[in-house]
Amino acid sequence: MKPKVKLSALAALAAALIVLAATGVAGARTGGAPTAGCQLGAGNSKIKHVIYLQFDNVHYRRDASNVASDLEQMPHLLSFLQDNGTLFTNDHTILISHTAGGILSSLTGLYPDRNGQTVTNAYGYYKPDGTIGFSSAFKYWTDQVDATFDPLPNMVTDGQKTTPAPWVPYTRAGCDVGGVGTANIELENTSTNATGDMTRVFGTGSPEWNEAVATPTVAQTDFVGIAVHCSQAPGSKCAGNASAKPDQLPDEPGGYNGFQALFGAKYVDPAISGGACVNDTAGQAIADPDGHCGFPGFDGMLANNTLGYVEQMQENGVPVTFGYISDVHDAHSPNPVTDSYVSTATGPGEAAHDAQLKSYDTAFAAFFQNLAAHGIDRSNTLFVVTVDEGDHFAGGAGVPQADGTLQYAQDASGNHTACAVLTACPSNQIGEVNANLNAILPSGEPLFSIHNDDAPTFYLNGNPGRTDPTVRKLERDVAGLTAPDPYVGNGKTVSMVDNLADPVEEQALHMVDADSNRTPTFTLFGNDDYFFTTSDPSYKAPGSSVNQCAGVHLCAVPGFAWNHGDDQTEIGNTWAGIVGPGVAANGVDSQTWTDHTNLRPTILALVGLKDDYQHDGRVLTEALDPGAVPKGLRSPLTQQLAEVYEQLNAPFGEFGQETLVASTHAVESGTATTDAKYTRIEAALQALTKQRDALAGRISSQLDAAAFGGGRLTLPEELVEIAGARLLIGAAQLLAASSG
Repeated sequence: MKPKVKLSALAALAAALIVLAATGVAGARTGGAPTAGCQLGAGNSKIKHVIYLQFDNVHYRRDASNVASDLEQMPHLLSFLQDNGTLFTNDHTILISHTAGGILSSLTGLYPDRNGQTVTNAYGYYKPDGTIGFSSAFKYWTDQVDATFDPLPNMVTDGQKTTPAPWVPYTRAGCDVGGVGTANIELENTSTNATGDMTRVFGTGSPEWNEAVATPTVAQTDFVGIAVHCSQAPGSKCAGNASAKPDQLPDEPGGYNGFQALFGAKYVDPAISGGACVNDTAGQAIADPDGHCGFPGFDGMLANNTLGYVEQMQENGVPVTFGYISDVHDAHSPNPVTDSYVSTATGPGEAAHDAQLKSYDTAFAAFFQNLAAHGIDRSNTLFVVTVDEGDHFAGGAGVPQADGTLQYAQDASGNHTACAVLTACPSNQIGEVNANLNAILPSGEPLFSIHNDDAPTFYLNGNPGRTDPTVRKLERDVAGLTAPDPYVGNGKTVSMVDNLADPVEEQALHMVDADSNRTPTFTLFGNDDYFFTTSDPSYKAPGSSVNQCAGVHLCAVPGFAWNHGDDQTEIGNTWAGIVGPGVAANGVDSQTWTDHTNLRPTILALVGLKDDYQHDGRVLTEALDPGAVPKGLRSPLTQQLAEVYEQLNAPFGEFGQETLVASTHAVESGTATTDAKYTRIEAALQALTKQRDALAGRISSQLDAAAFGGGRLTLPEELVEIAGARLLIGAAQLLAASSG
């Protein structure tokens, strides 16, 4: 057991660290004018193409010890990454760990407090009257939260401006940039309201807008999910193209005028395929479930479809592409009646699960072969492949079948079944436990809304302050929640809570962004077998009208079985692979600690471009050949500084995880008459986070300048900052140990 330390000593330590505070940060960098042709690669780099792929929920680790992992079942991809480059397997996501947040932190190199997506895939926001509205995080890059109640950008950054767009350095360098299903760089919906994507990009009354009003399913296929952001080079896909629309980024640092884009397969397909439908990796036309050529829907972004679009773009004049590949753990089946996909959770080793992984592997084999046949390979192409989040499988042990697959609880028709008595579920049950918070919390709680999640964020009506007695009572009541867990000891009663964070700790975890209306009253990081809502669970098997969860407030529901958002290592730990010119052939690197924000600066360092803002991530020099490492980052001491910086600043770094422990002790403490412990711990957390923000801001500015501005840190700077970071991490550890 760690020794306990008085909080007064920690406060003194935090005060002593003030001498390390920064004075001044590097100024914004302004991008140059577009060049005549696509200019990628710095120095002697041979990079002519960039292919960025981001999976939804695909694992390097095994989800069951007797079942090969997702990447093991995709050997063509796994061998490509580990044999030709560096595959980091100690990568980490952000908090809250979801699809939108994971993708957008990777694309921007910014933590959620600087890209607006502190709670995803949807978030709550306070309206002027104190009630709560909800918004999807998936919106086109320049969309607002709400035209009436919160007109700030959905992608909001410093100064309440729109977060700089990730395609800008490339288009300024004369390169067209393709987006294939990747969060917020193409249209995300066919909404025609004041903040809808169709309104924002095409305008009210336009032909595209009218199509979305008349036939939204067709408009989804025609205009959502596919885009090309064009350069001003003469050979751009927008040059002389009547379908091109203005690519408006009014808040872009350094300006962004005169650029255009093609939005939607209706306009992109002819530009990259000569008028025909775009084919998948097997040579079949990519279409929606109704057979209409174009975007198949986000659940239809199977590997063969996404890779088919990426391949077609790369082979036809779009040298930079960003692609999203849909969740491999859910079986996605097209439904022509609804013109959409039906997604059903599958367990590790289940027949549908393994079949889908096999199809993904086949798609990657064809993808690499087809690209190579067109002269696009690791000798001239930077490949970056990663995943948005890790996931926890909420389920038991599958029962082995004669064909070698595993089977999870199902009825005679082969449909998974729910379990309404958590202490009597079969050992091969599958599905997260849905919990109705309104029903299981004590009566008399204040009115609140939550973002339904494994890690729900609470928004109390009226937006009371964190010390309000009604807030503190609800937090303590939430902290005391227990329930049977069907996946632990035959339904053993366990805590439903892993950790708790109010706005003080949310600041430390980069969960407080420039739009203060979005800051949750508090966040519950839950037991990862549970999914929290404010209504009773329901599950009806396909074709049945019977609710298998009727009459209960907690039920294991098989519709979803892969939980994320939480703070467990299994969820926060992910992977990232990099292959191409300038990348070292290190194979699997399980030691280097990294997170999502590092991909952006690493890619830009390799291609010789730069952003007009300061990254939160750092260049992964561990993945680079010595000659590709920026000169300002070659010192071993600079490397030490970069490593300790991550432990200080990343949500899953040591500082963030230790302060989260202390926060939990604070939030769950106290009584109706005294809150002294809460007050002491929160004061210490605020002091430490303030010092962390100052020091981390200075270090990230210096690392960015060394990577992109020709700067170099001095020995005294590095020694002082390394010591300061370690002191702050140590103080956070002591606070966690002393607050229990």
